[in-house]
Amino acid sequence: MPIDDPGDLLGYLSGASDVAWVRRGDGLVGLGIAASVEVDGIDAGADWWAALAASVEHSSEVPDAAGVGPVAFGSFTFDPDNTAARSVLVVPRLVIGRRGGRSWLTSIWPVGGPAEAPVLPPAAPDAADPGLVDVRPADLDADGWAREVGRLVDQINSPDGGLAKVVLARALLGRAERAIEARWLARRLASAYPTCWTFHVAGLVGASPEMLLRAEGGLATSRVLAGTIRRSDPSQDAALAEALSGSGKDLEEHRFAVDSVADALRPFCSGMNVPDAPFVLQLPNVMHLASDVTAVMTGAVSSLRLAGRLHPSAAVCGTPTASALAAIAAHEHLDRGRYAGPVGWTDLRGDGEWAIALRCGQLDAADPHAITLYAGCGVVGRSRPDAEVAETHAKLLPMLDALGARAALSAGDARS
Repeated sequence: MPIDDPGDLLGYLSGASDVAWVRRGDGLVGLGIAASVEVDGIDAGADWWAALAASVEHSSEVPDAAGVGPVAFGSFTFDPDNTAARSVLVVPRLVIGRRGGRSWLTSIWPVGGPAEAPVLPPAAPDAADPGLVDVRPADLDADGWAREVGRLVDQINSPDGGLAKVVLARALLGRAERAIEARWLARRLASAYPTCWTFHVAGLVGASPEMLLRAEGGLATSRVLAGTIRRSDPSQDAALAEALSGSGKDLEEHRFAVDSVADALRPFCSGMNVPDAPFVLQLPNVMHLASDVTAVMTGAVSSLRLAGRLHPSAAVCGTPTASALAAIAAHEHLDRGRYAGPVGWTDLRGDGEWAIALRCGQLDAADPHAITLYAGCGVVGRSRPDAEVAETHAKLLPMLDALGARAALSAGDARS
């Protein structure tokens, strides 16, 4: 049903099971759980949602549009074959949405049960600050991780290495004085990075700049980011943008990522626009080479199933995919879990938005004081280990700043 503007959507989050997807203040938040499932992969999740969506009886006082009505929020593992984590889909009991100046509320209850008129709940009390956050490497320190980058560069440059690009990630462990609440962290990220997609699903909270796939009304869009330079002094922005646009290493990394997305979309589309050259996307802490790939979809493939065809792209895995996945498992020394996997939502029509879970952290379900932070870099034949370490530092800053742990980064590396 339509509602008056609810204000700050993230202000309604109250429990660990609540979910969120917000950009520039618009988006969706879900409260409570009407249905949920853990699955091994994206296709299994798409099958579960298709079966559930087919059984939904839906009435609406709001014109049909993407995100109106029952919605499944999902967060999927990067590599189901190399993780102890499970992928998750959650259908909230109550969804609050706002888009394009229109706001709505969706309430879900079991068929045959008492009908519940949708009622907008009061905003939740402000979450408590977790206090000081200590940060240390999860496994490899900066020097150890740099050595792994060097080994990968040697393998890529080897005539029989079988690799063109590998995205290698590292992780930091954070521990706070008090419990870290997802809603507190999400609101800080959304305030600092309003142009990113702020998300929370099953303890994974972040602000991603990279849209894996948006599907709506037969049009699919994917924003590809690959190639990064740290930004610290605004007076140097023009020079930094020029340096990034002319970097052979970054342009090579970016082209691999764009080609992987276009190749994955092509079988499901009747027409496609792939930019000849990237543009420079400026964020508060970094600049990225970016390309928006758009395509006209054929058939009735859902956004979730199509996201499964795009993942893992060369932007977060490498190329060739199978060889890059094997190299990640051999050199990374960590379990990515749902980091760098698809995160987002899908509705009854199959429309939806799926970002890549970047600039994020996984809250520890067993220890509310603990969080794991992740960042990764594309390694190609021209990569320098010291430069890749610096890039991970830049990509970790959004989460470290949000946690108030920025100064602990170098100290955490040194302690290990």
